[in-house]
Amino acid sequence: MVMTLEADYAVRIVDILSASNKKIDARKISENTQVPLRFALKILRKLVASGLIVSYKGAHGGYMLARQPKDITLREVIESVEGPYMINRCQHDEYSCSHTAQCRFHQIYNEISSMVRSKLESYTFDTLSSGQDSDDNSI
Repeated sequence: MVMTLEADYAVRIVDILSASNKKIDARKISENTQVPLRFALKILRKLVASGLIVSYKGAHGGYMLARQPKDITLREVIESVEGPYMINRCQHDEYSCSHTAQCRFHQIYNEISSMVRSKLESYTFDTLSSGQDSDDNSI
């Protein structure tokens, strides 16, 4: 499995905002993350809507983190653009899986998804920016 390009870009955007600790305009974010401006604006709207970043309008506007980097996890950023992490579509409520009750894989998928969510939750942007490992190095 591969993380979506949108999630990868969202992580880059939050990482640069985390490292700067100041307002950055969308054009500069786009240039520094190598994310096309139109796509960066789309992602920035999602990050604002999720409460991870705040936007400031006007000539001196831009974007900043809404919380400290130590309070923002990798999981939050990824899920802000992709929705809840799940390894298989049958785990989504809106997907009608006809064999959920007797599916021997459903429990395995739930377990793996839970492990990945937990691991993503263990990384915050202060540890990622400083190059430290998370507290829990086992999956």
